[in-house]
Amino acid sequence: MTKSVLKIEPEIAIHVVPSLADIDAADWDACASPETADGGPPNDPFTTHRFLRALETSGSVGPGTGWQPQYLIAKSGQDIIACAPLYAKGHSQGEYIFDHAWAQAWERAGGDYYPKLQLAVPFTPATGRRFLLRPGDEDVGFQALVQAAVQVTEQNGLSSLHITFCTEDERAAGAALGLMERSSQQFHWFNDGYEAFDEFLAALSSRKRKTIRRERAVAQGFGGEINTYTGDTLRPEHWDAFWRFYRDTGARKWGTPYLTRAFFDQVQETMRDDVLLVLAERDGVPVAGALNFIGRDVLYGRYWGAVEHHPMLHFELCYYQAIDLAIERGLSRVEAGAQGDHKLARGYLPVTCHSLHHIPNEGFRRAVEQFLEAEAQAVEEDIEVLTGYGPFRRIAQEEQE
Repeated sequence: MTKSVLKIEPEIAIHVVPSLADIDAADWDACASPETADGGPPNDPFTTHRFLRALETSGSVGPGTGWQPQYLIAKSGQDIIACAPLYAKGHSQGEYIFDHAWAQAWERAGGDYYPKLQLAVPFTPATGRRFLLRPGDEDVGFQALVQAAVQVTEQNGLSSLHITFCTEDERAAGAALGLMERSSQQFHWFNDGYEAFDEFLAALSSRKRKTIRRERAVAQGFGGEINTYTGDTLRPEHWDAFWRFYRDTGARKWGTPYLTRAFFDQVQETMRDDVLLVLAERDGVPVAGALNFIGRDVLYGRYWGAVEHHPMLHFELCYYQAIDLAIERGLSRVEAGAQGDHKLARGYLPVTCHSLHHIPNEGFRRAVEQFLEAEAQAVEEDIEVLTGYGPFRRIAQEEQE
């Protein structure tokens, strides 16, 4: 970037910082997760200093990855009042709200779409605050960060700025400041005060209940046992096994895994209380696994893999075990990651996700605005239809049957 410090107004200076090594963890987390002052876990583990720093130190982001950190830090005097995870992107991989068609259109017109700016958590399709604001400075901090991100985009002649998986409040506030809105879709499981998995099943139609019970029985009959690990029960050998699973899935889905092996070592060192690893083991040897991150009120399903194929084991480890664990911990929902209409039959309902975008070129911006308007209508209709096909009981119909 051409400037490392921007003046937004006389009291606020924005610093563009290339590494979290230059930012004290306590200062960052005072904006990212102020709720942890009570000693509890963060609402969102993905915006904590330790998660983003693990991406850096492991080489998962940085030189050669197409994700170059350009963190925004808003200061009032010497005090950090807001910050944001911003990256200069050399491609559109690892984002999950994709703009490939926009890039192709821009380049067909003779422009250079990359680099662009991405204000997001890399490789993480989980909704959360993207503008991290110290309590008491929310309004001025938000406006300062948005203005700074737009300025960095325009002053460096970049094609676009993308703020992905932001909250509903950020979507509304960003739109009021002139950013373009985009809607997309995920599937989440919601805890309706269930005290056991069977209570959740009782809320489903009889056919779906039978299907899930059958799937769980098949999965759990793979010839071993399913165990969960978190905190001090996690061991380096668990990560050796999970790396094999993750690498196999990454090779099939993305060609090259997004995360490095060193990332999981960093998680073991600094984040083992923030993760919950589910392993299917036979004779003590893991054959499949699913990695979840733990928020204060949400369980985030992130990665899955296996070195053996067993029917229904994917559904068991990724979806049903996650529901079990959320009920056990009293969490309000499970976010099972991107895509997957198959999640609907397993109790996960469609929800709207949000992103914000800025495109300096007026002509291109108008074309994208027209696309976004049509896309939003399609997403809304799709969610309405899918919700209607959900697995939950229609009581009057079941009583008639």
